Amino acid sequence: MAAIGLLCFLVFSAGIHVISSVTDPGDLVVLRSLKDQWQNTPPSWGKSDDACGTPWEGVACENSRVTALGLSTMGLVGKLTGDIGGLTELKSLDLSFNRGLTGTLTPRLGDLQSLKILILAGCGFSGNIPNELGKLAELSFLALNSNNFTGGIPPSLGNLSKLYWLDLADNQLTGSLPVSTMITPGLDLLKKAKHFHFNKNQLSGTIPAKIFSSDMVLIHVLFDGNQLEGRIPTTLGLVQTLEVLRLDRNDLTGNVPSNLNNLTSVIELNLAHNNLFGALPDLTGMDSLNYLDLSNNSFTPSEAPAWFSTLSSLTTLVMEYSSLQGSVPQRLFSFPQIGQVKLRNNALNATLNMGSSISPQLQLVDLENNNISSVTLGSGYTNTLM
Repeated sequence: MAAIGLLCFLVFSAGIHVISSVTDPGDLVVLRSLKDQWQNTPPSWGKSDDACGTPWEGVACENSRVTALGLSTMGLVGKLTGDIGGLTELKSLDLSFNRGLTGTLTPRLGDLQSLKILILAGCGFSGNIPNELGKLAELSFLALNSNNFTGGIPPSLGNLSKLYWLDLADNQLTGSLPVSTMITPGLDLLKKAKHFHFNKNQLSGTIPAKIFSSDMVLIHVLFDGNQLEGRIPTTLGLVQTLEVLRLDRNDLTGNVPSNLNNLTSVIELNLAHNNLFGALPDLTGMDSLNYLDLSNNSFTPSEAPAWFSTLSSLTTLVMEYSSLQGSVPQRLFSFPQIGQVKLRNNALNATLNMGSSISPQLQLVDLENNNISSVTLGSGYTNTLM
């Protein structure tokens, strides 16, 4: 009986060992390889030979396969080599904000056919963005912002039909915004995308009219801080889901499209620091707008437009160096949420009368370098007036 008991104990113990070693051997090889190449991996890495059964920090598994790797802000140092391509069931890869991760991205990222989320923001990666990322048919979230990537935006990203978040901001990308042709994909095919974050790069050329259409669902279009030129395409006015539009700090020219006021959901509009000319845009009807900056363009000199008195959701109005003349409408200062009015370096004149119902939110009125002859504060405005 004692022998039988011992045998049962040994079988039971062996069973426990088998159950606990649940990590797919191939996946374990990849994780060990990454551990060997990276400095500062979590202490739990390597304490067992079973990354799933005796969990390694940042590793998630399903059915013995590694499905998620989340190691954000770990202080990792090293490269992202082709070994990562062996984690073929990986659905989420987040290595963000590890500045010590450097070098180029391996094309083998394109082997991760189950990947839905790829977040490499805030690292030190450089070189071109691999064309092979366009093979990730399940990808819905792609964040490569705040690295040192160079080269162009791969047209292959237009194949990512499930993508809703695309963030390539704050890199050193050059070239044009790719749109589809008869033989190549482009950004215009991303019909489910809600976020186009391409700001703070060195992109050039025009904003193609084809990049926007009425069947897109974009919420954020951030193209600011590039070298884009030419006119703002009228097709932009077709994307009525837009909430934030930033085209500032480029070399855009021409008139602002008259249909821009179709974008009635926009809460932030910034066209500052371009070479736009012609009449000030008519923003009547953009009643959700709370931040507006049209500064430093070459608009035709004009009095304050009618919408100065109608956009009652405004919190910030910035129109410096904008050729404004005449008086500032009192109503502007009574908008319930208005906090800043910055109209310096214009040709505003006559008496500034801020009225008797100044918003309690108003903190700053900057009218320096105008031709205002006198000021009437009305209800005793005591915050900053320049």
